[in-house]
Amino acid sequence: MKRVLVTGAGGFLGTHCLAALVARGWSDVHAVSRSAGREPGVTWHTCNLFDADDLAALMRSVKPTHALHFAWCTTPGEYWTSPENLRWVAASVTLLEEFARSGGRRFVAAGTCAEYDWQHGFCSEQTTPLAPGSPYGSAKHAFQILLSSFGPVLGVSTAWCRIFFPYGPYEHRERLVPYVIRSLLGGEPALCTSGEHRRDFLYAGDVTDAFAALLESDLAGAVNIGSGEPVAVKSLVAAIGERIGRPELIRLGARPLPASEPDLLVADVRRLRDELGWRPRTALTQGIEASVEFWKRYG
Repeated sequence: MKRVLVTGAGGFLGTHCLAALVARGWSDVHAVSRSAGREPGVTWHTCNLFDADDLAALMRSVKPTHALHFAWCTTPGEYWTSPENLRWVAASVTLLEEFARSGGRRFVAAGTCAEYDWQHGFCSEQTTPLAPGSPYGSAKHAFQILLSSFGPVLGVSTAWCRIFFPYGPYEHRERLVPYVIRSLLGGEPALCTSGEHRRDFLYAGDVTDAFAALLESDLAGAVNIGSGEPVAVKSLVAAIGERIGRPELIRLGARPLPASEPDLLVADVRRLRDELGWRPRTALTQGIEASVEFWKRYG
């Protein structure tokens, strides 16, 4: 009997992942967060993952065979440099140990494109240097090293998902797509950079379906989670403006682009496509429409 535990289940990607697992036929899905949710087909648990005793008790109770680990600090403007990244490395190591101790077999965790050396632009798991430029990227990479090293020792199959630029419903309201949508819906100008830089955007529902597909496989190591298609930020915000019908409110060039931001960040998705056999299903226009409808309801 397969039983999956999802950490960070109340967050942006965790919320989407619960739906992806249920859609794929997982009948024993357990979600952990600081407060219980109500998603159908999911058993909720409240747990402080920083408390080793609380975590051990959770694992003894659930005894998951599979785990998807999303929980981490993610507040915009804070997570890049927060000392809490150190606590999440330690908590994640304890999570892995307790998972193995309870008989767990497959552990898939969320990494980040911030682990790469961004000067290279096109990021490949096998050839692009890993040189994080932030405490967040360094902390994620540190746990990836520990996971890949100790997974085999503990008898656990592991995979590491380097996420690029997800967007969609439940995203933090201060991130780019929600900010632009909420500004335009409110009749306010959306102050943006020039938008010439290109990024790899992928709808959150597709991101988490890729996680679920990877969980069901035996593919090991780092796997980029992205579309593989570079999109200029100005094209993304223009599409939002057209969808809402207020393109005149977009102010390109109103904000400077930080010097640390490269011209290009896009995923090499050959492992995702060729080894896992997975491809996105949501076009950018569809993802924007879903995001706009979400913020119309909850903005």
